[in-house]
This record gives sequence, C-alpha cells and structure tokens, in this order.
Amino acid sequence: MMNLKRIFTGLALSCILFTACEKANKDVDTSPIDGAATGEVSGVWPKGSTQIIKGDVVIPEGKTLTIEEGVTVLMDTVAKPEIIVKGNLYALGTAQNPVKFTVNDFYKTDAKKFGKMWGGILAGPTCAELVLDHTILEYGGSTTSDASTSVKQGLYKAKAGENLPALWFSNVNGKLVVVNSTFRNFQEDCTYIDGGKIIFANNTFYTTGVTGGEAMNFKSGCVADVAYNLVYSTNTNALKLSNSGDRTPQAYIVAYNNTMVNTGWRRPTAKGGSVWVESTVRAELHNNLFVNTRFGIKRDTKKPEDSRSVYTNNWYCGYDQTTVNQFQPTSDVVGGTNDVIGKTAGENNPMLVNYPLNTPVDNAVFNTSWDFHLQGNSPALGKGITNFTRHYAAGIMANGITYQSPAPSTYVGAFGTR
Repeated sequence: MMNLKRIFTGLALSCILFTACEKANKDVDTSPIDGAATGEVSGVWPKGSTQIIKGDVVIPEGKTLTIEEGVTVLMDTVAKPEIIVKGNLYALGTAQNPVKFTVNDFYKTDAKKFGKMWGGILAGPTCAELVLDHTILEYGGSTTSDASTSVKQGLYKAKAGENLPALWFSNVNGKLVVVNSTFRNFQEDCTYIDGGKIIFANNTFYTTGVTGGEAMNFKSGCVADVAYNLVYSTNTNALKLSNSGDRTPQAYIVAYNNTMVNTGWRRPTAKGGSVWVESTVRAELHNNLFVNTRFGIKRDTKKPEDSRSVYTNNWYCGYDQTTVNQFQPTSDVVGGTNDVIGKTAGENNPMLVNYPLNTPVDNAVFNTSWDFHLQGNSPALGKGITNFTRHYAAGIMANGITYQSPAPSTYVGAFGTR
C-alpha cells in the first residue's frame, strides 16, 4: 500500500511540474540563452541564442519582443508555427550575425526548396512598429487551416487554404522597416502589405513562388520607399503595386535603384511579371534595372494606376529576342521617360560583374557566388537620376532609431561598382 501511495504521489507531482512547464512556455517574458516558446511572448531573445518555436507565438498588444543579433528562431516543421504580432517586433541582426527564422538543416532539401514548413510573421492592425534588420526568413509559407491562429483571429485573408506570406503587415498608422534582409524558399508571396509607413531597402529575394507570389506586394494604405533591392526569379512579380482595399491613405510607392532578374517567367499565364501597377496606385519608378524579366512595368488597362504616376530612367536588357520584344511599350506595357530599352537581343548589356545572361529565365535556383554589381565600364553607370522626392529622406523613427530611405544613385540598379 505504501509503494502504491508513493507512485500516486510521484505521478501527481509530475503532472504539477509538467503543467507549470506548459504554462511557462505559453507566457514567456524573457527567454534564457536557449529557450522554447509557444503562446504569448515578449521581452528579449538574447544575442546568439536558439529559440525553438513549437507552436503559434503571439506578441500581445502593447508589448514588445526584441530579437538580438545572431538569434536562430527554429520552427517546428510539424506544428508549422505562425508568429502573430499584435505589439511590436524588432529583429535586429548584423551583417556578421543575422537573425534567422528557419527550420532544421535536415529539411533544407531541393524537394523542399519552396518551403511551406512554417507559417510567417503576421502583424495585425494593433502592431505599431515592426523592424527587420539583417534578418533571414526562409522555408515558410505554410497553408492555413481552420485551426490556424491567423484564421481564428481574422488575420491576413482570414480563411483556410491560403498559403501564408513570409511577412504580412496591416496597420495604416504603423511603421514597417525591412532593411538588409533576405527572403528565400517561400511558397508564394514574400510580403503582403496592407498599409503603413514603410521602408524596404537593401534586401534580397530569391527562390520564391511555386504557382504564384510576388516579392513585395503593396495595397492601399501603404506609403513606401522601395530601394536597392535585388529580386531574382520570383514566380510572378518583383513588385505588385495596387490601391485595392479601400484604405486611406492612397497607396503611394516610390521604387528606385532596384535590380530585377528573371522575374515572372515561371507563371507565364499571369498578369505582369516584373512590376504590376493597378487600381489607382500612385507609383514612381526610377533607375530600376530589368534583366531578362518578363515584361517590364505592366498596367491593368481596366483598372489603371493614378495619372500622376512617373516612370523615368529604367534600364532593360534581354538575352534573347523574345524577351526584348515583350519589353516594347504598348497600351499595357509602360514606357517611361529616358528609359533604355533597345530592340535587339543582348542590347544594353549592363555588364554585371558575375551573372551569366544566358541563364534560363525559368531558373529558380540562386547561386550565392553571383555578383550583380556593375563593371567599371558599364553603360548603366551615370544613367540614373536623383532629382525626385522619396517619402522618408528624413527617416522613420522606430524602436528609438531613425531609419532613412537611402539616397538615390546616378547608376541604374541596386549595385554600383565595387
């Protein structure tokens, strides 16, 4: 009888301890050097730690989670967690020690190169500030179900069966800064932005989109500067610019000095393929480099952009004649002022340091040894303009730091000479 009593006492104690651990994981204020989290989180994930995310994580309204440099946020590939941001999120990596949202290396196979192994970062209307600086997001974009936290809370598209973006932001009064970061290995959209004061600068997007998906997808309520980004072989557009959604203010996007390569070819039946403008968006595109992209800037003739939109000094190069032909301006393919387009294959070669122009346009695999800087004798040097106004030359204040939109350059594309 005494042994039986001890057994029951031990079991009861184990249950208490297990329950306590469960509750601790669901209400984390600060994590230890290495930790695990599910449920509500806030505080600091400290430099160099590994945070194992075993279920959906929520940053409550009015609270902040700061992720310091070198943190690895490791997602459970069975639970496929979502990160719900109702408060503030600051992921603050460095060039040497980026923050990484990822999965175990075991799962990073060619068969899984388009991810779908965790959800995404979903920032709702109460998220005041979100900063991603030197942050890598990879292998996400899972499909929502009726059990998904985002569906239950009416976030993103609020229904089952949607492939999540790496980042969704939806606060027209909020501040979103995404700089020096990498988005790769996602199922569809990398970003889907439903409003805010926004800077996207010095980012890289590649190996994204199986049947759809844009690198940067802006809707009404967005006032954004988009500069010095490299977008490689998105399934659909590098930039989708739209005023749909009936939010105020009107979407107004200034996109300059971006480099787009091979975008749009893996979805040849879709509208656009490089930059798509529609639904009274006010767009300005200057100094952008289009290399072997499907179309250049394309409009929806039934729902065109704002008549105040401006397009200048964009540069186009196609390795073959098919590509060059579809660059030519028509009623729906936009030709801008001082654009460099050409009419023959290989014309206007920007002379990239190390990228084979004959790479198949439907190639989705990115070689990290490629170098998209311009050679010292590139004809694209000196062909950009700087006399236009960007929204945030004076900066956006977030997390007590002022983030400025980078100044435009006189070269075309995201990279000058080394």
